[in-house]
Amino acid sequence: MDEHIKSEVARLRAQIEQEHAACVWALSGLASGTAQHFFIQRRFRQMDAAHRSLTKLIGEEEATTIVCEVFDRTPKRQ
Repeated sequence: MDEHIKSEVARLRAQIEQEHAACVWALSGLASGTAQHFFIQRRFRQMDAAHRSLTKLIGEEEATTIVCEVFDRTPKRQ
């Protein structure tokens, strides 16, 4: 894999990590009802877009593995 692709994969992974962490944190934050739902929905849409970009770069299986790893490793906000 060339350096440009590695860099883009790293950027997309970081984006997915940030979006997922924001979703987790929103669930325990002060936002309520509809505002919270729209916030989380938007974050998941952005994660989906990043996943689709990853799929184009490295294939469906590897992209999905990355997303699953991110979901497993994202710290839970207490």
